[in-house]
Amino acid sequence: MTNRPEGDARAARNERREAARQRAQRARTQQKRRQRGLRLGLQIGIGVVLLAAATVVTLVLVDSVQPAGPGPANTSQGGITIGQDLKAVTASSQSPSPTSTDAAGSVRITMYVDYLCPICGQFEDANGEYIQNLVDSGAATVDIHPIAILSNRSQGTKYSLRAANAAACVADSSPDQFFAVNQALFAKQPEEGTAGLTDAQLTKVVTGVDGLQKRSTITKCIEDQTYSKWIDERTTAVTGGDIPGSTLKEFPGTPLVLVNGQRYELTSPITNDDFRTFVVTAAGASDATPTPTPTPSATPTRSATPSASPSN
Repeated sequence: MTNRPEGDARAARNERREAARQRAQRARTQQKRRQRGLRLGLQIGIGVVLLAAATVVTLVLVDSVQPAGPGPANTSQGGITIGQDLKAVTASSQSPSPTSTDAAGSVRITMYVDYLCPICGQFEDANGEYIQNLVDSGAATVDIHPIAILSNRSQGTKYSLRAANAAACVADSSPDQFFAVNQALFAKQPEEGTAGLTDAQLTKVVTGVDGLQKRSTITKCIEDQTYSKWIDERTTAVTGGDIPGSTLKEFPGTPLVLVNGQRYELTSPITNDDFRTFVVTAAGASDATPTPTPTPSATPTRSATPSASPSN
């Protein structure tokens, strides 16, 4: 057997080690490339997911802050003004200062009402006919602001909001019948805490008012809740202290009734005699003429005794 010199053996071992080192280096390089590729893919994937999530959040935020859009026609600052012969006063002809008498010297009554509020119903029972006589004769105008502070007290049906929306639909499409519709909604007022009227029942009450115009348009407006966001917006503004027709900084609850900007403090029980005295006093304090003295309405028919404070 021929023996190779020891130097040759050592050189062979060195060559094998070098070859093994180079293979290991190539393997590490390939592994690093694969890892960089995986990281890049993961980063791209995460970026796509984050971008999609950001887009969704942006859309949600944009949708949540979108303005409610214009309110119904014939309203100003959230209310509709009813004047002589119970006809609506258009926004362009309204008095610039709702806290004073109008140009004709008539008394200005301002009311914030919720159609589920029981005390609002009791006030309507006691004083609705009296206010109607004042307004019909031209001795007063009345600004009616439908709001919805009791939307969470109708077993989830949001009756306050739906009823206020129905009133807004009438303000937009048949304003001269608004006063009568306001009366009809209180005449059919459900009890607080019940589910209230369905949309179909609301529509029947509203469209059953004599002389109502554009019944099909109003019916669709009620079904679509066209002005529900606007009512929500106005309710938030009013309860936050933005109370047109008043110098109040905090909203005391419904019904809020003002005469020439002066707040009427509700009595217990609510009586027409008390409110009539307040109206005459407020009219005299502002030197309004003529002094409103129509015959007071009949004794209230509701048996419920209201508390001295407005419903919240």
